Amino acid sequence: MCTVCGCGEGETRIEGEETPHHDHAHSHEKGHEHAHAHAHHHHGEGGDLHYGKGPARAHAPGMDQARMVAIEQDILGKNDQYAAANRARFAQLGVLALNLVSSPGSGKTTLLTRTLEDLKPEFPLAVIEGDQETSNDADRIRATGVPAIQVNTGKGCHLDAHQVGHAVDHLGLTEGSVLMIENVGNLVCPAAFDLGEAHKVAILSITEGEDKPIKYPDMFHAADLLLLNKIDLLPHLQFDVARCMEYARRVNPGIQILQVSATTGEGMDQWYRWLRLNREARLIGHVSHDSQSRAGVTA
Repeated sequence: MCTVCGCGEGETRIEGEETPHHDHAHSHEKGHEHAHAHAHHHHGEGGDLHYGKGPARAHAPGMDQARMVAIEQDILGKNDQYAAANRARFAQLGVLALNLVSSPGSGKTTLLTRTLEDLKPEFPLAVIEGDQETSNDADRIRATGVPAIQVNTGKGCHLDAHQVGHAVDHLGLTEGSVLMIENVGNLVCPAAFDLGEAHKVAILSITEGEDKPIKYPDMFHAADLLLLNKIDLLPHLQFDVARCMEYARRVNPGIQILQVSATTGEGMDQWYRWLRLNREARLIGHVSHDSQSRAGVTA
């Protein structure tokens, strides 16, 4: 959370803007670091320390739990307002927006570029690319011919709804598009921030270990789909697919899981089928909403 990582302290830069963008959704009050509050933690077995047991489920030096909860509620409340505006905007355009979340090195950008190359003949696509620095990934995306906007978050460890809405202003979405929002590589903070997306899609590489879903439960609980990536490496690694899937369903019984390899293409057809079905559902809802709106006008 922002009260832990201080990600609201940095400046966001969005391509096409000459000056940094100050994110008002994350304008923290200063001075709390000088407070003299006692650290809230619990001792576990063997003397382990657990700092996530208090009301804030986090710890920040010099700040008590009640203060952390108040700041968190303020930040998330403002973010949710921006997310609602984004969601309404996407619905009006019939846009399917997906929030792609993962650790760094999961193969997220490789999976995304292959998806864009394969599906761009079928329907319009667009990308918002989130990183702390550089436009390397956005350059890779644009090489496919798909429009992309880079959002550099500075110290920020995740995208928020205000940044996404601002990026959409620059992107110029086509009606009926699929918008892929590639979040900053991080399995913690992005779980809490609604961007106005229809679904969170978690990408987990088998090189990361099968216990990630129970180590980072908030992220996998928030995701509707888990793409288990790099399965072409299974013969070379000790990775228990069944156990990983069991862990994921333990924290989120309703999560869908697809096994894919962005390198070889194995399983990618299942992912594309999922995309087509969800895009069609969004378009049906869009047509229905438009018909109701026209009926209201003529009435």
